[in-house]
Amino acid sequence: MATIELLLIICLTVVSSVPAARGTSEVDALNAFRQSLTDPDKVLENWDPNLVSPCTWFHVTCNEDDRVTRVDLGNSNLSGHLVPELGKLEHLQYLRLNDNRLNGPIPRVLTGISSLKVVDVSNNNLCGTIPTSGSFEHIPSNNFENNPRLEGPELQGLATYDTNCS
Repeated sequence: MATIELLLIICLTVVSSVPAARGTSEVDALNAFRQSLTDPDKVLENWDPNLVSPCTWFHVTCNEDDRVTRVDLGNSNLSGHLVPELGKLEHLQYLRLNDNRLNGPIPRVLTGISSLKVVDVSNNNLCGTIPTSGSFEHIPSNNFENNPRLEGPELQGLATYDTNCS
């Protein structure tokens, strides 16, 4: 009987740790983003990287499985850049970062988030080219407006832009 009980305890330990690992990945991704930003109005103040899940953070919405589906940081007076770690938010549907002072390129890894429906980075200072592949295929061009150094949309190998973007 002791062997069966030990096996049951091991199984329960493994199963109970799976959501934490998933949540931690999303916490790490959002924390990397937070670290890349300057937040003078402290809108990200409750983003605690020590929590297992970011689902209680302001401006973050999760689904019933505690997976991040929305990041709503439009008009938040943020400056900084987008980070490739955002690509780890596999269930993200809405990324609203409009009307801030973000700079740098749009990480191409975001095009691989198949659930992404809305990306709004209008009214920033992003540079590079506007992605058109993957989930970005159906994002309207006005969601990229008023980024003076953003070019495009990119033309899949037909044209390259020297955007001097770093």
